[in-house]
Amino acid sequence: MHRAWVLCLLVPLVAQERALPTTHVAGRDSVDSVRLVVHTDSARDTISRHIYGQFAEHLGRDIYDGFWVKGADKQWHLRADVIAALRRIKVPNLRWPGGCFADTYHWKDGVGPRPQRPKIVNSTWGGVTEDNSFGTHEYLELVDRIGAAPFIVGNVGSGTPQEMAQWWEYVNFDGVSPMADLRRRNGRPRPWGVRLWGVGNESWGCGGNMTPEYYADVYKRFVTFLPAYGQTRPFRIATGPASEDYRWTEIVMRDAGRMIDALDLHYYTVVGTWAKKGSATDFTEREWFLALEKALHVEELITRHSGIMDRYDPQKRVALIVGEWGLWHDVEPATNPAFLYQQNTLRDALVAAVSLDIFNRHADRVRGANIAQTINVLQAMILTQGDRMILTPTYHVFEMYSVHQDARLLPLTLVGGPYELEGRSIPAVSGSASLDKEGRIHVTLTNLDPIRARSVSAELRGTQVSRVSGRVLTAEAMNAHNTFEQPDAVRPQAFTGARLAGQRLTLELPAKSIVVLELQ
Repeated sequence: MHRAWVLCLLVPLVAQERALPTTHVAGRDSVDSVRLVVHTDSARDTISRHIYGQFAEHLGRDIYDGFWVKGADKQWHLRADVIAALRRIKVPNLRWPGGCFADTYHWKDGVGPRPQRPKIVNSTWGGVTEDNSFGTHEYLELVDRIGAAPFIVGNVGSGTPQEMAQWWEYVNFDGVSPMADLRRRNGRPRPWGVRLWGVGNESWGCGGNMTPEYYADVYKRFVTFLPAYGQTRPFRIATGPASEDYRWTEIVMRDAGRMIDALDLHYYTVVGTWAKKGSATDFTEREWFLALEKALHVEELITRHSGIMDRYDPQKRVALIVGEWGLWHDVEPATNPAFLYQQNTLRDALVAAVSLDIFNRHADRVRGANIAQTINVLQAMILTQGDRMILTPTYHVFEMYSVHQDARLLPLTLVGGPYELEGRSIPAVSGSASLDKEGRIHVTLTNLDPIRARSVSAELRGTQVSRVSGRVLTAEAMNAHNTFEQPDAVRPQAFTGARLAGQRLTLELPAKSIVVLELQ
């Protein structure tokens, strides 16, 4: 049912080359020049659309009061405006039911008539009552309505191989069997054809506090009992490392790599400490800089983890998936600290943009990612309040970047002055370029400097274009964000600052901005 996107994850690809910025024009009141070369004749890699995946966990108001709400009739239903918004950003997959919740979740609690489903305590996130009204059938209806592929994370921490194998059978077997018959009694005659299957979550931490040696053995035991059913074969995703835990990658690839289809890396951008992360909306330029600097660190993580994977998998059969990523702030005042509800500003948007640029750039190995999380939790796409809904600046980045999904990666060379603050330096401009199936070139550029614009002179090598159009996401303030009173304070606007002359493209990239250009 969802075989096409799995091919994107399986095909080995070639890494993009990129020159780092090397020069700098001093003076915070000046406008730096940046030279950009788009190598349109060197398209090789495909940017998997699954880099733009989402994540929904039974945490706070992500599922309940996010996707799943009670109507005037007091009955649960999927929220139509949320579904419509997510369709607009072409969500390719939705990871569920966690997160840490996955390793406490027993799937049979969430099937059958809703009034008869047992209520449990969500001991992972706030000790609230989980009524299990949102379970397997509801989730698979949701991804179908969004147009996304399902990505189920099975319970390894507190579950058994039998429990996981039965869930796999329930969603995928089309013959006569106990689980297939149970599915039919619960109103679903045909299987769904779920392929993407996470075997545990953060098994080094909340998923069981395992060593990599122990997890590799446990992983092999669990996946042994996930057989192919007809045309449905499991795409087996192993728990990957936490940030810099290179030993985890080494051991798991060494001991279980032959049975792994993807490795799931988790990395969050935290500006302060885990105890005091800082406000989502009240921050200084120093905290702006640190957020972007730490977001850019994922490039080193991907490079080093990929290097380890290359030793055991030189053909790049095994994908690297960044299964949880994003900015993690302190919760909003007067909200439940266990619900992880935070606002989302222009700073979050730029972190999303530079992160997606890095994932795109490593499309040879990175063939999936899931920002945390979709609604009302962490770096969300959508915030809800009763029957009202707002789209965050991060949502708009995902919409602007959707042009890169399944397009061929065009290598970029960027040379120009860095963004410097207090003796530290990061690249001032980040970007991605791609060639889609209709022959259109799309370039996304982000100016990380919140003070100075960048004058970009671009050369398009290997092609002739005659038309350019674009949009820009920016605002006056670094902490600009959308509220229920002002839902459109930060949203894309038409961009008219680009000029074409033959193979030359020039544009003024505003401070703290993201621009998407279409060239034909």
